[in-house]
Amino acid sequence: MNAPTITTTAAAALTTAGLLAAGCTYAALSPQSQIFGKVLIASHDPNEIALTYDDGPNDIVTERLLDVLAHHSVRATFFLIGRYVRQRPQIARAIASAGHLIGNHTMTHPWLAWQSAARIRQELTGCNAILEDTLGIPIRYFRAPHGARRPAVLSIARSLGLTPVQWNVIANDWQPIGAQEIAARTVRGITQNQRRNSASNIVLHDGGQKALGQPRLPSVEATELILQRYSPQNGTKFVTVDSWVQ
Repeated sequence: MNAPTITTTAAAALTTAGLLAAGCTYAALSPQSQIFGKVLIASHDPNEIALTYDDGPNDIVTERLLDVLAHHSVRATFFLIGRYVRQRPQIARAIASAGHLIGNHTMTHPWLAWQSAARIRQELTGCNAILEDTLGIPIRYFRAPHGARRPAVLSIARSLGLTPVQWNVIANDWQPIGAQEIAARTVRGITQNQRRNSASNIVLHDGGQKALGQPRLPSVEATELILQRYSPQNGTKFVTVDSWVQ
């Protein structure tokens, strides 16, 4: 084999490897990808909206958010971090008492796609145990931190009776932006989904992965703006993600 042929073969191999890596990254991190396994996104009813909140419970913020949701008689879905539930069980109980759906968001919020199977199972079982001990109810839904998963993540979740949930609207509200911008990004996502005849599964945050006390009040204010814009009088139906399970 001559040198040009070797070079061409090596280049082709590198190109193939690059495409495979890109494909795996997409499958692991794209929120709506079903390549690594089925994940729950949303229904095909463009009038349905699910407000979901990650990374709580969180001092002050979660309580204020519960007040806003109660004022509008809206139920939401909260994906809670186990170590925060351990530190703030009373807030987790307040979420459940208000009738909201609670899901598993792991114990410590790692990138699960790059963890060992043992660590994945530990993160999920630990969070489930704390949630169920604290709330006295079964936990049936799970959202991977950052949406990062691989086949092992999804299979372990399902072996524990957990339905993996992703999203189709995200406002990046962990960034230092105000309530108006968070709401505007959310509205753009909802509008785009409605054009596609899809419901909207919105990710907002009432906490943060670094520690308790993260500044998420703009997300609470954005929730108020979203609820003012969309109302049952205009045909909107606010749902929790369990309503999309067939």
